[in-house]
Amino acid sequence: MSGRLAFDNSAAGSYLYGLLLEGNEMVDSMIHDKCGVFGVYGNPKAAEITYFGLYALQHRGQESAGIASSDDGTIHLHKSMGQVSDVFSKRENLERLTGNIAIGHNRYSTTGASSLINIQPFIITNRQKYLAVAHNGNLTNAIELRSRLDASGSIFQTTSDTEIILHLVAKSKKKRRIDQVCDALSKIKGAFSLVFLTENSIIAARDPRGFRPLCLGKLKSAWVVASETCAFDLIGAKYMRDIEPGEVIEISDKGLNSYFPMKKEKNAFCIFEYVYFARPDSKVFGENVDKIRRRLGRQLAREHPVEADIVIGIPDSANTATLGFSEESGIRFEIGLIRNHYIGRTFIDPAQNIRDLDVKVKFNPVRGVLEGKRVVVVDDSIVRGTTSKKLVKMIRSAGAKEIHFRVSSPPIVSPCFFGIDMPTKEELIGANMSVEEIEKYLEVDSLRYLSLKGMLSMSSLPDTTFCASCFSGKYVMKVPRINGKYRFEKP
Repeated sequence: MSGRLAFDNSAAGSYLYGLLLEGNEMVDSMIHDKCGVFGVYGNPKAAEITYFGLYALQHRGQESAGIASSDDGTIHLHKSMGQVSDVFSKRENLERLTGNIAIGHNRYSTTGASSLINIQPFIITNRQKYLAVAHNGNLTNAIELRSRLDASGSIFQTTSDTEIILHLVAKSKKKRRIDQVCDALSKIKGAFSLVFLTENSIIAARDPRGFRPLCLGKLKSAWVVASETCAFDLIGAKYMRDIEPGEVIEISDKGLNSYFPMKKEKNAFCIFEYVYFARPDSKVFGENVDKIRRRLGRQLAREHPVEADIVIGIPDSANTATLGFSEESGIRFEIGLIRNHYIGRTFIDPAQNIRDLDVKVKFNPVRGVLEGKRVVVVDDSIVRGTTSKKLVKMIRSAGAKEIHFRVSSPPIVSPCFFGIDMPTKEELIGANMSVEEIEKYLEVDSLRYLSLKGMLSMSSLPDTTFCASCFSGKYVMKVPRINGKYRFEKP
């Protein structure tokens, strides 16, 4: 063995993957995740830098976190359920992660897959060497690949599609690790932004369509990789460039080498990163998120003007679009809702007879702002509609005279299969009701959405194409089906 593994991990056990194949509802919980990845090469405080990088990327996943580091052939690992500050609340957990190379991962998953066994980074031993990986995205051919690997004798320990990538690397007949990784990536389909850790290098890769963001930075003499540039800002790193769609980079003592082993495809950047997902202070797909969101708000005001006294946003993700709407319309921006930032994902659900408290503990209306006013409420999206309905009721009870709901994206009509957790089509209000029906359901004076054309025209970069499958219902690549239904949907 050329190295050693120091494994400090609360995740243990395995899961019977056959259950996934028998029930679509289990498959659904397997693949719908959204995450943040980070990597450092060439700094003796690599794990500590990774900790801060993950802290900046906390919005991309709040259920679990982990860091793997490499120190002269020894791979160290610590991961657990919880947010970054919880997982690494004890200083010694970070201090054990020695070495000048590290990768980290934040994870968010749907109900059913929130288990210890699925916490990343994953580590395998292959050909007497270690390999760890952190992944943001979804593989659309995961079921097919896993069935084939299982039939050939592969033994799986998790229910994550990320583990499939490691098995493909292990089965590659190439000699060099970078070639094995490239070989494995040529077999997978879907969305993936990946950071691998070897005993003496990191390898970062992005799928040929570039669904999810991945960027490259420099921290003095060290290289850093992250899902978003806001992570660079926190650690004082300089943003160098995006990792290109279809690009694989290897960073080692030989420097940085770039490869393009995958077939070139038309870009399909996820437009939802701009609408909601990314932090407004990040630069994603070559543009500042804050500027795009302001443009979305401005375009929304142009498409759907309304007479009103004030405009408020649903905090925090709609704040920037709301400013754009206010600037374009001339309607005064006000803070009409206060968000409680101290509510975690583990908050106890209220009893049925006080079920409206699930929104009230997160938001509180500012009565002095809303009372007697004609109010425009701006939100970035409406998914199921249940939260929006409760918020409207709350604003109305605070004395608003009129409520005009404006959404800075089109209706969501289809689930996402490329890395964003989203309900099935049956649960999406935009797929099952007309705008007029949703307007009545929400009990607002008017409801208007930004047009698909308006949303997609907001990028100022030439030749930029986006994936808007969840808004259009037209997928940019083939999605497996069973009996006329999407394999990844609940029956």
